[in-house]
Amino acid sequence: MPTITFSYSDFQQLLGMKIPLERFGELLLLHAKAELGKYDEATGEATVELDDTNVPYLWCVEGLARLMRNVLGKQTGPATINLKKGGYVLIAEESVRSVRPFIASFVAKGKPISDYFLKQLVQTQEKIDTGYGRKRQKISIGLYSYKRLVFPVHYRAVAPESVSFVPLGFERPANLSEILEQHPKGKEYGWILKGFARYPLLVDSKGTVLSFPPIINSNFTGKVETGDKEVLFEATGTDEESVNLTAGIFAQNLAERGFDIYSVTIKYPGTTITSPVTRNQKEKISAKAVEELTGLKLDESELKVLLRKAGYEAAGGYATPPAYRADIMHPVDVIEDIAIAYGFDRIQDAPLTSYTVGGRDKAATTINSIRKAVSGMGFQEIFSHILSGKSTLRTGIPGGGGGEAVHLQNFMSETYSTVRNSIIIQLLEVLSGNKHVDYPQKLFEEGIVAAAVKGRISEWRSLALVSAHSRADFTEMKQYLAALLAAAGRKFDITPAEHELFMKGRAAVISVNNKTVGMIGEVSPELLSSFGIEMPTVALEINVGETLIS
Repeated sequence: MPTITFSYSDFQQLLGMKIPLERFGELLLLHAKAELGKYDEATGEATVELDDTNVPYLWCVEGLARLMRNVLGKQTGPATINLKKGGYVLIAEESVRSVRPFIASFVAKGKPISDYFLKQLVQTQEKIDTGYGRKRQKISIGLYSYKRLVFPVHYRAVAPESVSFVPLGFERPANLSEILEQHPKGKEYGWILKGFARYPLLVDSKGTVLSFPPIINSNFTGKVETGDKEVLFEATGTDEESVNLTAGIFAQNLAERGFDIYSVTIKYPGTTITSPVTRNQKEKISAKAVEELTGLKLDESELKVLLRKAGYEAAGGYATPPAYRADIMHPVDVIEDIAIAYGFDRIQDAPLTSYTVGGRDKAATTINSIRKAVSGMGFQEIFSHILSGKSTLRTGIPGGGGGEAVHLQNFMSETYSTVRNSIIIQLLEVLSGNKHVDYPQKLFEEGIVAAAVKGRISEWRSLALVSAHSRADFTEMKQYLAALLAAAGRKFDITPAEHELFMKGRAAVISVNNKTVGMIGEVSPELLSSFGIEMPTVALEINVGETLIS
């Protein structure tokens, strides 16, 4: 969880008022899902530990002060930026699209940057890079001394040995391959670019290198120093919304420090955008919906006051979150913020209306016995996410109705944008990541899968097994299936069939009581090759509910 340190007097100056440290700690618990850590009397520095990883705008003193201004009535509604036009252009070339395709940027001009504020900028950069940016893989941030560069700036991908520059912390030039091999940051983050033939690079109109994202800045242009009045901000990454959000957070922070924010026109192949991007999300909110979820009876005027206290704009029955927030995915998220603004401590406890005795669900007992049985066969259990980005089949495993994968309409990340319709693919992903481990490798998982079947979404409990070693074949997996179903007192039949997962002539559907419940077979060489798996692999997947529970 993020932990940040800052001057408490700086926080109070940003807040616009003085509040006792104890009161600040109470407000953090009530409104920010955070705790006040240690306070250094000698330096006046406070430490805050944040528990919510979905709100990176709070991972800085500016964000905390902004939240508390709303809570304490010093400001109502969302903070905004008076974005200026400066004619700045950044060209994202076609070459970088397949490597690290998205970039956001702006120019900030204001008073000289103090040593303290520079440290705060770096702290925020590191927290977002590491946490929200997933150790720079999804997002990485760069700050540059504007006085040393000339627009337009170019974002492109180049051959690793074709460009050399002096990176931060070095005194001599190095090409991109040498930086990955020799520079501490190259050694730490080089894995992000593994497998790419070309690497991202930012250069200005003179060809001067700004940075090698997401690894390291140039020691010349990419070195912001105390006293600088003008800086260029950029964020690159693999997720467009997250890159734009990060730029919005930094632009808001710098604006509240007294900087003028100038937009940058980003020219992608075939399209042009103005950065930082303004988000225009709206969620419909009614007093009735709030009462149904929280029990609070509020009229429309009270609702508006609470929404503005939570930092929203409220008008016409809609709540508009500020541009620096992307954690609002549903009206329920807005209602939660309304309840927080109202005060959980003020909401009356609801009386107990029912009394039940807890007990273990019969299905859970059966599933646990199945898991123990499969473990007894020498299989290792894994637990993977129900949501995935690529762990789907065009057609699911027969037994749950087959069907196509279910894709989320409003997802936070492409990594978790689809509901899995098979577990076998995820087991293959685990095998792919463990090729260094001795064989045989035998894995299994039991869990929920879902698919769109005849226009409706169906879900069921599925059990999948894979076995990978030099002599893995259909007969081996059929023996495991026979042992498992025999222990459950079930007879089964298999019928030759074809499926995208398996080799032709080496696969079959599984039937119990004349009902198709799953499939078994030898995984196709083409699929194994796509995962980099060099060992023969057999797999089965069955609908547990239809086979062993019902």
